[in-house]
Amino acid sequence: MAASGKLASFRLPPLPTVGELIKLYNLRAEKQLSQNFLLDLRLTDKIVRQAGSLRDAHVCEVGPGPGGLTRSILNAGAADLLVVEKDTRFIPGLKLLSEAAPGRLRIVHGDILTYRLDRGFPTNISKPWEGDPPNLHIIGNLPFSVSTPLIIKWLENVANRTGPFTFGRTRLTLTFQKEVAERLTASTGSKQRSRLSIMAQNLCTVHNCFTIPGRAFVPKPEVDVGVVHFTPLVQPQIQQPFQLVEKVVRNVFQFRRKHCHKGVEKLFPEARRVELTQEMMQQADVDPILRPTELTIPQFRALADAYARLCAHEPALLTYEFREELRLKHVARKSNTASSPTLTDAPSGVAESSATLLKK
Repeated sequence: MAASGKLASFRLPPLPTVGELIKLYNLRAEKQLSQNFLLDLRLTDKIVRQAGSLRDAHVCEVGPGPGGLTRSILNAGAADLLVVEKDTRFIPGLKLLSEAAPGRLRIVHGDILTYRLDRGFPTNISKPWEGDPPNLHIIGNLPFSVSTPLIIKWLENVANRTGPFTFGRTRLTLTFQKEVAERLTASTGSKQRSRLSIMAQNLCTVHNCFTIPGRAFVPKPEVDVGVVHFTPLVQPQIQQPFQLVEKVVRNVFQFRRKHCHKGVEKLFPEARRVELTQEMMQQADVDPILRPTELTIPQFRALADAYARLCAHEPALLTYEFREELRLKHVARKSNTASSPTLTDAPSGVAESSATLLKK
């Protein structure tokens, strides 16, 4: 009986429905903010269940909006829920929820992309990275416009054990466009295999939990939505700095339908492209005519390790970007055309910078 009373104490008292709150505060989803409301509490409950037990947990909810998912998190027994909401229109409705759950709901009016989550929770909830995850969860029905930059930011935080991962291997349960959810979890050889697949699976166990049809949202988006759960790995599969791994993966996937060596080539200045590409592919022992989608994470690890060795020998390679080389060439051509039809009349600074870059 006592246990049942404790369970009941987690439940919120009777409140206006989410739909009624939307009418009460005259709330509308803003298209430019990619807002879509999920009003069905059975679905918000299902999202929350993917996070695991929230009994007495600390939770950060990203973009609570009118508070449907917020209610499900509180009803699941979270002891401390921090919501970060950028849109001021939703604050009054969230304050109503806070009053209904005294001491359990904290509201931050701010942008999750800049908010310091490492300061949002007490340090005593931290767990060693090699141990079990802390009793801390990040949950959110993310606006489509912010979902990809946010998960890239958090993956870099995982790699560096910063932000919400200063507390340990904090778990995430988030919504994405169905296509993005499929990319995050795509296996080797899948047509959805992408930069996101490698970066996420290198650092986390990633699980595509279920799909929510677009018609469940208000207003209805043009796409369905996937719920994805992330648990950071104790050790990344590729033991190199995040920025280096991201650079290699990004370059390989920029020509996703071509052989992988085409992308690898763009890691190097034009004057030495053939030589260094051949050296990197040989060191990595990766078949250069495999397509990016066919490469396994161990093969990406071999490529990243080979690139790191080349950069250790020639540090300037690490900061080289082929698009910048193209830009400098374009600037040099425009300067030559504007000043004189002859190459010798080109501005010395431009000519020198371009020549220096081509020799690297």
